[in-house]
Amino acid sequence: MSQRLMAALIAGPLVLVLLVLAAFLPLDYVTYRPGQTVDVLAETDGSEIIQVDGHEAYRDDGELRMTTVLVSLPKDDAGDCGSGCRKNLFDLMAAWISPDDAVYPYDAVYDDDETQESNDREGAVSMVTSQDAAIAAALRELGVKFTSAVEVSFVEEGMPAEGKLLVGDVLLEVNGEKVTSAQQIQDAVKATKPGESVDLRIRRDRTELDVKIVPRMVKGQKMIGITPGNGFVFPFDVKVNIDPNIGGPSAGLMFALSIYDTLTPGSLTGGHVVAGSGEIDPAGKVGPIGGIQQKIAGARDDGAELFLVPADNCDEALGADPGDMRLVRATTMHEAREAIEDWVADPGADLPSCEDAA
Repeated sequence: MSQRLMAALIAGPLVLVLLVLAAFLPLDYVTYRPGQTVDVLAETDGSEIIQVDGHEAYRDDGELRMTTVLVSLPKDDAGDCGSGCRKNLFDLMAAWISPDDAVYPYDAVYDDDETQESNDREGAVSMVTSQDAAIAAALRELGVKFTSAVEVSFVEEGMPAEGKLLVGDVLLEVNGEKVTSAQQIQDAVKATKPGESVDLRIRRDRTELDVKIVPRMVKGQKMIGITPGNGFVFPFDVKVNIDPNIGGPSAGLMFALSIYDTLTPGSLTGGHVVAGSGEIDPAGKVGPIGGIQQKIAGARDDGAELFLVPADNCDEALGADPGDMRLVRATTMHEAREAIEDWVADPGADLPSCEDAA
């Protein structure tokens, strides 16, 4: 046997093995797949998702479904890719073939310094601010007045604030001064002397409390372990009891519509199934979100008849397969509410559409 033939016989299987191994290596791409949809008007674990205290709540037929996307996870704190992180060649090929999935470069989705921990924290803060904005938008739509405030958006485990402050606590005073900005809390923490406490007066569930917290040095900075953010003081209590693992602000529009429906008699959807997505600000303006095509696919598969699309996502939404589901452009909560009401009254009504915006 010649040396060339011998080399070919050895190299062939070796190359094949290397190719197979390479196919299972994580690549710098992530996948988007349709995630679960959740009827925000329903119950979870025996409790209503929209909880109201101090105002009449109306429980009617119909569904308002928020939508989600299953996205490959970011790297961990060590920069490694574990289970559910970046995908291998076979994962990417399956997603590429699927009409409802998508593939994106890793750095187009995640920043270089973004980790699972930072992603979870950002998602938790975004969910809190999104809920507050949704409540504000719904009450504004109803003509109910409220005031702005600074509140606790996140409490870090193992830090001095844990067990003393809760997410949603309204920060009224710091060291005897009225709180008017989140920066004021940060400045007060930095100004403390070793062993000195930050004295806070807070409102929790309509009860005012005094809390003393001694900051801790973390990486050369004094910290108590909270993220203060913009919030509101409402004339009655509204809470969105959603799974904490569902983070991010993209459910804001559906939260606002569900709160509005719960606070008004009759079914906003006329007993039908309406889904959608979109960030929302306290004034009711709807902002763009990611993964619109996957959210449309998820809503379609869960039986939605109407889907609310943020105006800035219309171009991308036109590339999705909605099936028999009707797509409606949503610029504001007010416009979305009116579109639903018009559709309930006449399923063939002329509604704001993505085709008109194209």
